[in-house]
Amino acid sequence: MTESNYGKIIRDGLWNNNQALVALLGLCPLLATSNTAINGLGLGLATTVVLLLSNTTVSTIRHWVPPEIRLPVFVLLIASFVTAVQLGLHAWFHELYKVLGIFIPLIVTNCTIIGRAEAFASRNPVLPSALDGLFIGLGFTSVLFTLGLLRELIGQGTLFAQAHLMFGEGARGLTIHVNEDYPGLLLAVLPPGAFIGLGMLIAIKNVIDRRRAASARTVKVAMPVREANANG
Repeated sequence: MTESNYGKIIRDGLWNNNQALVALLGLCPLLATSNTAINGLGLGLATTVVLLLSNTTVSTIRHWVPPEIRLPVFVLLIASFVTAVQLGLHAWFHELYKVLGIFIPLIVTNCTIIGRAEAFASRNPVLPSALDGLFIGLGFTSVLFTLGLLRELIGQGTLFAQAHLMFGEGARGLTIHVNEDYPGLLLAVLPPGAFIGLGMLIAIKNVIDRRRAASARTVKVAMPVREANANG
């Protein structure tokens, strides 16, 4: 693959084909755990690790797995990696593990992971597949983190609450209280607030994409005119 192909994989994972904003996959954990920035970041990074490992492994063994059993094999691999991540969180980030709860093992059912294994990793070499898994995961994490940040700010009036769950006791001081007297907006931390917040993020992305497309069309139209004037 050329550098432009790798660049496309990165752009697709982070923006053009962001699984949370374009494909709308993995919405169950996205909406359920994004009530704070730290919760969103924790689950997003766990999902990214599973995506990276599963894509890399699927690409490595793709020539030895018969097509008839490829999906069960992929699911078994993903389940194994999720179990390893779950045990790691339990051992080293126990408080965060308790907060995220059932949504850690439910990473197995995230359609993004099996989708990337089937659509990309099973058809491409190891390095592009690893890159795809990494940046698809980071794109998903960025949405989880951003949504959690917005819901936490509007719902509780804080930023980076419970940062110690991920970064240790020294991170307790990272919590920012925007207004000590802020009463909070309950809607933001409830499931309807997650739907509203995600809808806003999707709308913002669509507006940005339309403006970029319009600018690109304007440049294409203007270039021949400039060349004609220069030649004339």
